[in-house]
Parts: sequence; structure tokens; C-alpha cells
Amino acid sequence: MREKSLSRSIRMICLGGVALAVQGAYAQDTQPAPMQRVEVTGSRIASPNAESPSPLQVLSAQDIAASGANNLQELLLQNPTLGAPTYSRTNTAFLTSGAGVATVDLRGLGTSRTLVLVNGRRFVSGVPGSSAVDLNAIPTDFIERVELLTGGASAAYGSDAVAGVVNIITKRNFDGLTIDAQGGQSSKGDSQKRKLSITFGTSNDNGFLMGHLGFTRDGQVWSRDRAASAIDQTSKMTLETGDPADAFTPVRPTYSSYAPQGRFTYKGADGKTGSYTYDKNGNPIPFVSSESGFNRSQYRSIAVPVDRFILALNGERKLDEHNTAFMEGTYVSTRSGSTIEPFALSSADIFSNAQVPAGTLVNGQVVKNPIVPQYLYDRITDTDGDGIPDYSFTRRMSEVGTRSNSVDRDTFRLATGIKGDFHAWKDWNYEAYVAVGQTKEAQQSTGQVNVLNFRNALTATTDADGKAVCADANAIAQGCVPINIFGYNAISKEALAYVTAPGSLVTRTTQKLAGGHIDGQIFDLPAGPLGVAAGVEFRKEYSESTPDALTQAGLNAGNATPPTKGEFSVRELFVEAHVPILKDLPFVKELSLPLAFRHGKYTSVGSVNSWNAGFEWTAIDDLKFRGTRSLSTRAPDINELYQAPSQDFPSGLTDPCEGVTASSQGAYDARCRADPGVAANIAANGAFTNTLADKQGVSGYNRGNPNLHAEKGRSTTIGIVWTPRSIPMLKRFTFTADYFNIKIADAIVSTPRQYALTSCYNGTNPAMCNFITRWPAPNGNSSAGALRYIDTAVSNSGGRATSGLDLTAAWNDRVGPGRLSARLAYTYVKTGYDVPLPGAERDPFSGEIDNAKNKANLNLGYRWNDFNANVTFDYIGRSSLDDQFLASYDLPANSIKIGSRTYTNLQLSYQLMKKTELYFGLDNAFDTKAPPIISGLTGDTTGTETAAGTYDPIGRRWYAGIRVKL
Repeated sequence: MREKSLSRSIRMICLGGVALAVQGAYAQDTQPAPMQRVEVTGSRIASPNAESPSPLQVLSAQDIAASGANNLQELLLQNPTLGAPTYSRTNTAFLTSGAGVATVDLRGLGTSRTLVLVNGRRFVSGVPGSSAVDLNAIPTDFIERVELLTGGASAAYGSDAVAGVVNIITKRNFDGLTIDAQGGQSSKGDSQKRKLSITFGTSNDNGFLMGHLGFTRDGQVWSRDRAASAIDQTSKMTLETGDPADAFTPVRPTYSSYAPQGRFTYKGADGKTGSYTYDKNGNPIPFVSSESGFNRSQYRSIAVPVDRFILALNGERKLDEHNTAFMEGTYVSTRSGSTIEPFALSSADIFSNAQVPAGTLVNGQVVKNPIVPQYLYDRITDTDGDGIPDYSFTRRMSEVGTRSNSVDRDTFRLATGIKGDFHAWKDWNYEAYVAVGQTKEAQQSTGQVNVLNFRNALTATTDADGKAVCADANAIAQGCVPINIFGYNAISKEALAYVTAPGSLVTRTTQKLAGGHIDGQIFDLPAGPLGVAAGVEFRKEYSESTPDALTQAGLNAGNATPPTKGEFSVRELFVEAHVPILKDLPFVKELSLPLAFRHGKYTSVGSVNSWNAGFEWTAIDDLKFRGTRSLSTRAPDINELYQAPSQDFPSGLTDPCEGVTASSQGAYDARCRADPGVAANIAANGAFTNTLADKQGVSGYNRGNPNLHAEKGRSTTIGIVWTPRSIPMLKRFTFTADYFNIKIADAIVSTPRQYALTSCYNGTNPAMCNFITRWPAPNGNSSAGALRYIDTAVSNSGGRATSGLDLTAAWNDRVGPGRLSARLAYTYVKTGYDVPLPGAERDPFSGEIDNAKNKANLNLGYRWNDFNANVTFDYIGRSSLDDQFLASYDLPANSIKIGSRTYTNLQLSYQLMKKTELYFGLDNAFDTKAPPIISGLTGDTTGTETAAGTYDPIGRRWYAGIRVKL
């Protein structure tokens, strides 16, 4: 199947290139080239020297080369307008799908609100059920520049552009052949980096044809290979003291109570509960977590490996003087995977009451299970009334092996069309295009068990020869072998083969796109020509995800995940105008108004409208003012609409009932005591107490909502552009300052679980209690009142908003024998908040982990003859723990802070010969350590002991390469 997909994609791309190359074209008379009319991101109207009325930042091909990045995400995340990505190498190890995907998130408003375009057209999603584009599918050597437009742009491009647009412009008119080979690794010897690419092309007056073949590798980084994450640990504040001074003090080790030798719990004849485990020699001993527990960090990852094979082909061919055919083809094969610790199995996963019978009834008499040790059998009693003594257990299934996902992801896209101008009206341009894209993922997983088979294997008796056999005759016929779970490596190969359950996941995402537009000048106004654009677009999105049958039914003891399947289509009309108002007046060199409107009709949410209005006022040659006001819309994606309840195991949650006593008086206490399980726990312990097993065993379900409607984002930007060309000392200086304010009404969100807990028990939103299920009584290793499920559902919330200021400054000139260039980008986020449900109070996120108020990037470059040096400084300001998390400890917002970090990246290059360049780089050159956002604290990325989407958990990395141009 994989070879068929590869060969079919290559054939389609190559056929497109051949078709383009053989287009008939007549030689044209050489004429002076007219002034070029360009199109800027955010508008379909092409005009000379176009500039954006919205904040626009540009990264060039030189910036990409100077970063040494294999993946565009690595460079984009240095821009301060970007928030922590939903998917990256360092935060996808624990996801059930999406390992190694690379996405971007403008303004921290969510990946789904950032629209990624290639040459102004949409690209197929890399994540099933969503609109998120996988940047692995974009070859960096093919990119001419990347334009980041922040602020609503739905009127120009449709849904998903609520936070802004990342428009990737590919190279044109490329002649020759470039070979780029690169290798590197971290200072610890891991995170291997490999690249080999060939980019080739030819161009002439009739068009161009450009191709790319490439292979890249980003290697694995294990948690055990970094001191900060090598051993399981938990914040002392969350585990023991509740004291904010202990937030960043680890309790180390905090091993898992799910141990490979098993932990066995029982109730004796005296009514008291006991438990024990085994030592290396098979002797029963008391269970002490710090001695008998399991170090999960030994098997976890900081960064997952990603290998990419890329084939791309772009081209244009003049059909005649006025018409040009174009084609874009891409095929990317990505191989990634994740590995985490062996599965943590509990008797509650197998028996609903968590009680395992230690024998069977034969003619009314109990026959002991021969596998159950006499030590345990002598201490247990019947606790569930079935006449058979029973016990419960937890066990790390080390014999089954680690849980691993091997992912093969293939992305194919082909876009083609015709563009040009109208012969009779050369000021009028047109473009018509069609595009098809598909992402397929095949995932194979290991490490799970078949619950039904495991239950049969636990229920054993003896045959006539005294041999242990499964008690169920039908199970024996199906290959059942009794299983021994008592002690290290106790499970036999035969029993292991019977209970092991490999898993699979197959996904497919498709996009079909067709559209066209015209733009030109209607007539001249006193201040200049009136420019307009109008067009239509049709888009159809489809996605399906199909896990194996056991996973769908929740019978592999892991995440119960039903299949998800859905589609929607949209038809859209749009119109734009660029209206010149005044020109060549005192303090009004030019004043114009850009306007846009788009109407879309979705099969999922019906009709939606978006609009944009702005101004561009050039007061004098050196000073320009700009501003926009827009209404952007986002229709829900397929997962948000149609996802069936899918099991999850959330972490970083704090139970507000922790520590409540029979007489305590706090914001949560009375409502906590009203729960029978919590009351029973208090009666038994004097105060409500969660064990480590309770905290590690919380589950829940995520679900979609077919009754969603589109969200609406209203954004405002006001800014200035200062280019003091009239001041000799500053003539090479450019400065911009832009204020932004984005407010999203009816934002589509999944209700945050911590919000549900807090608002349920403080009484502000009793409906949230419907998401929460507690154990009514002790169940195996779960305490009475402990959280069993915390569910979440997608809804149109009360809203989401952010505001702040962007500053950029750039300068370049000769300094000494060479040329120095400097570019600074700074973003200050004044406000940022969510309203989880309509009518609820605001939940601020600006200034919290992953959303620092202050971020900046400074780039310095110096070129002298054949030498070139480039250094960047990435600054992430102070932030604090989530206010909802702090409130659960009765702490005020911003009371526990994380210090700022600055990362330094260097690259040196030398032009060895005219067409050969050597380069060497250091990322995180000073090995700046990530802040210790450790397990138990909100914001921690499992396995990294920090917020790995924002901070660098890998450390110093070097790379070296050679670039040859022929």
C-alpha cells in the first residue's frame, strides 16, 4: 500500500511537470517590461509597491538558510507573535496520533485559528479531523519567503484566519542545481540531525520548472539522558506540602506504584486492608514506592524521531502573451514514532469491581486457582459476595514491552491552474485553479493487552492431571493459557502470546479545492485608480480515523477510541476594493481605504459572513499610518463536530477536595463533603486524601458536538511605519509599531478540565459537576472519592481574546570592512483571556506558561567578503503557573512565577569557492536550561519536566554542512 501511494503520487507530480513543459508557446517580441504588480498577503489585489495595512512580518530564504532548520517550524517559533505549537517533536510522544507533526499557532489563540497557505492557496491538513497543516510537508529549500500576517484575514482567505495567516511563498526563476548536505547532533550525542537535498531548476522568458528531492532526519532524545528528566519526580508542593515555596522542589524519586513485579491488595478476615509486592528473589515484601516502584522516565521521550523524504515540483509555462499555466506538486513521506513506558494494568481494567477471584466454584465448592500464591490466598476473603475469596492488583506489563507507535504518514498535493491578464484590458488579471490534497497515516502500536483474554487467563483451575488450565473451556479452545502475574518476569511466553494485543490506526484526510478571481482597476479617481478583486471558491474537507476493533471497544485496557468520520463543504464569494481617497496634500501624501467582504455557505453551519475595512495614510514620505477592523469567522472542524467519546488520561490536575476535613470551612469544602465517596474518605482518613495511584489513575472522555456554530473574531490593528530616508544617519532604518486587539465570540473550545473541577466545587457553575465522576467506595487501589473520570466536551464558549503591541526595527549598513544587518521583533501581550462558558468569569492566560507577556527576537548578521556570521537571541519573558491551578491551592494569580530565558543561536559560513559554501552552527549555544516545570505542575509536558512547546528541553546542538551550487 505504501509503495502504491508513493508511485501514484510521483507519477501525478511528474505528469503535471511534463504537461506543463510541453505546453505550446510562441516566441514573443522583446518589449520593455512593465512595472511589476505584486500581491501582498491579506489581499487579492495586485498593485505596484503594495504594502499591507495589517501587521506583516517577512522571513526570507536567507533567514531559513541561516537557521540551519530542517523544518520551517524551528524558525517560525522564534518569532514572538507565535505561541506554543499544538504539535511538535517535543510534545507529541504521549499523543495517540500525530507523533512528529509540526504546526504553528499565531497569537497563542490555537492552531485551528492560524491559516497556513502556500502561494496564497490552502494546503491539506496533516492532522485528521482538523485544519492544522503539517509543516513537515513544506520543503525549506523551496521557500522564497514566509509572510506572517497577524489579525483577522477571513475576508481574504476564508475560515481559520481568525488569528492570522502564514503564507509560504515558493521560489521562482531558479536556474541550476544546488546540493545541500548537513549533519549534527546535541552535545549529549543524541538528537541527530541529517539532511541531504537536491534542488534544481531552469527558467527562461517562457516560464520555469523547478524540482526538489530531499531527505531529513531529526533523531530521538530520551528523558533518561537529561538530568532534569531522568527520574520520576513530582512537585513537593502538589505531592506533600501545598506550600508555594515548594513548587519547583522535586520529590525525587516519585516512582509509579504500578510496578513490574505487581502490587497486590486484599482485605483480611479482620476487615483490615493489606498490600504487598515481591523482591528480586520472589519473596513477598511490603510495598514502598521509593524502593519498589517503577521509574517511568527510563522509557519516556523528550523528542520523537522524524524522518522525511520529500519530492516537490513547481513550474509555470506561458501559453501566449497573456496567459500562463502553473503547477505545484508535493509528495512527502514522513516516518515517526513514539515510545513510552510499559502499560500500567489494574484489576479495575479487567473486572468492573476490580476484584479478581482467586478460585472457581465447582459443585458449590471453591477450587483455588493454582497460580495464586499461598501467601496471598491465606490472607484474602470474599469482598464481593460471590463466595470466592478475591484480591486486586496493579502491575506494570514489562513482559509485554514498551508502548510504541510506529507512524507512516504520506502527504500528497497537486495544484494547477491558469493565470494571466485580459488582452483587451491589460490592467485586469485573472487566476483560476484546482487543487487536491491527501494525508494518509498508518500507525502500528505495541504494548497493550486484550482485556477479555486477560480475564480468561486470570481465571484458572486444574485439570485431571493437576496442571493449571483456564477455567473456561471455550477460552481453552481459543488458546487460553493461565497467566502468572506474581513477581518479576513471571508471565510465560505462551501466556504473553495469548494476552498481547497489537494495535493499529488508519487515517485519511482529503481536501478538494477550486476557485478563481479577477483583479484590476475600474476607473481613475482624483487620488488614483480604484482597484478591485472578486472571486469564488469551493472547498470540500473529508477525514476519517479508524482504530483497531479492540481499541474501538476499549478492550485493550488503553484509551477507548471510537472511529471518527465526517466531511463538510463550503461555497464562497468574495469581493475586495482598494479606494484611494486623497493624494499629494499637506500631511496627506496618500490616503486609501482597503475593503473586503466574503460570504460562505457551509454544509455544516450554514451561512457566514466576514469583512475587513482599513486605512493606509502616508503622511509624509517617511511616515505611514495603517489600521484595520475586521470580522473573521471560523467554522468548526470535523473532530469538533463529530468526534465520538474518546478516552483520555489527563495529567496536571489538582483535586480541589484535597485536604478537606469534616469541619473545615473553605470555598470548596461543603460541596466536596456532599459527595458520598469524599465523605467516606474523610471518615476513614480524617481528611480527604488522594494516593499517588489515585492521582495517576484519572481518566476521562473527550467528545465533539454536531450542534456547534461558527465562531466570530473581531480584530483591530492600528500602527505606524517609519522609514526615515530623509535623515542620512537613519536612512537604512525601518521601524513599525502595531497595536492589536482580537476578540473571539462563541469561541469553539473543549471545556478545560481544571475549570470544570474548580467551578463545580466552588459553586460558580454546578453544571460542570456533570463532567465529574468519583469512586463511591474503594475500588482496588483507588480510594473512595478519588476522581475516576473528568470528561470534556466541545462547545461554543463565552469567548477568547488577546491584545498587545508588536514592535519591529531593522537596520543594515556598512560597518568596518563588511556589512552589518540587525532586525528586532518584540511582542508585548497586554491581555489574554478565555471565557470557558457563556456568562462565566474571564480566565486570563496572558503571562502564564506558554503565553509570556514579553517575547523578542534579535537577529544580527555580518558579512565580510567570503565570511558570513549570523546570531539570533530569542527572549521569553517571565510567566506564571495557571491561575485556575493556583486557585485550587487558594493562591492568587501570578503568585508562582517562572523566570525568563534567552536562547542564542549562531551560524558561521565561508564561501570556499565561487559555488561552494561551508557552514557551521550552534543552536542554544550557551546550553540554557529549561525552567523546572515538573510533574504535578500545570504546563508540564510529560517526559520533559518543562513546558516543551515553549522552552528548549534538549540543550546545545551543533550542525555543519556544505552547500554546492552548479
